[in-house]
Amino acid sequence: MALPPLALYVHVPWCVRKCPYCDFNSHAVGRSAGLPEEAYLAALLSDLDADLPLAAERELVSLFIGGGTPSLLSADFYRRLLAAVAERLPLAHDIEITLEANPGTLERGRFAGYREAGINRLSLGVQSFQTPQLAALGRIHSGDDAEAAFSEARQAGFDNLNVDLMHGLPGQTPELALEDLQHALALEPEHLSWYQLTLEPNTEFYRYPPALPEEEALWEIQDQGHECLEAAGFQRYEISAYAREGRRSRHNLNYWRFGDYLGIGAGAHGKLSAPGEDGRLRIERRWKSRQPEAYLRRRNDPRGFVADAHPVDEADLPLEFTMNALRLPEGVPLALWSETTGLPEAVLVERLASARKKGLLVEDGQRVQASPRGLLFLNELLASIDES
Repeated sequence: MALPPLALYVHVPWCVRKCPYCDFNSHAVGRSAGLPEEAYLAALLSDLDADLPLAAERELVSLFIGGGTPSLLSADFYRRLLAAVAERLPLAHDIEITLEANPGTLERGRFAGYREAGINRLSLGVQSFQTPQLAALGRIHSGDDAEAAFSEARQAGFDNLNVDLMHGLPGQTPELALEDLQHALALEPEHLSWYQLTLEPNTEFYRYPPALPEEEALWEIQDQGHECLEAAGFQRYEISAYAREGRRSRHNLNYWRFGDYLGIGAGAHGKLSAPGEDGRLRIERRWKSRQPEAYLRRRNDPRGFVADAHPVDEADLPLEFTMNALRLPEGVPLALWSETTGLPEAVLVERLASARKKGLLVEDGQRVQASPRGLLFLNELLASIDES
């Protein structure tokens, strides 16, 4: 049985300052602290070497470097990392290699170094262009910093840029949210990740919630923003992702289509498939030690870097599959279910029956696709599948 496509995620756990809304595995180090680049590179490659048997000689379709703040590390670090990855795994001829960057951490000329290192896609964590909103979010950059970073990235030769933009921010009106969106569109990026601020557990905002826009204002922002993006030539291909033609994020699409991915770095998660003795695929989720210092020590630990791993039970596969696939407005082919799980289509169709009756799924025997109502109430849709 053919295995799903394979991607690689690399996690950089450090940032200058922890944002109050952030629930990612990130650890503040300040602006002046030196980072252990040599030790971390060595640990990443040992981590990758230990995971190589799980790759089953598949080529990488994408590589994503996230954080934390990956742009705290030097271009030389990434040059050596990417060269070492290419020595260990075959790369697709058109592989997408993305680096997340914070406009407040960039030294002049660094983008050119990243491009020369082999990174061909940048994701700029802008979040807002407005000073009050940036201050409320704890961001270390200004709107001018964001514009300057975008301009320098273009000058460095990047022709595939994503802008991360949030809405529903403290003190934000629909007018201010749309102003942010227009500001981003004026930069002419190839991709926009436009998503609503949510209060996640284990964050400062969750413990001390800020005053957020009322629900009616949030709906207005969503509707007007969607119309604005479509009018500007962006296609919505995931609940919070918009792209120009041919510029969809391959890495994120691999997640949403239930592809496999290796995860290396402190706190990185991975999903891997392997054929079982009965011919069906066995799917495992695993994650690495979270604390940077503990992760670095794991290089000399016979237990390796894996903090924990567990197989995905067959009973949980329908929800695991659909919670990703249904984020795509166009859905995915029903045949992808069998290709990525090894289970008959009838298993999934049976679990989708309740959601279809509630009008949360489109009636189509060829695709797994949320209805317009299902996209608006995705949690209700997933709950109906989980309860089936």
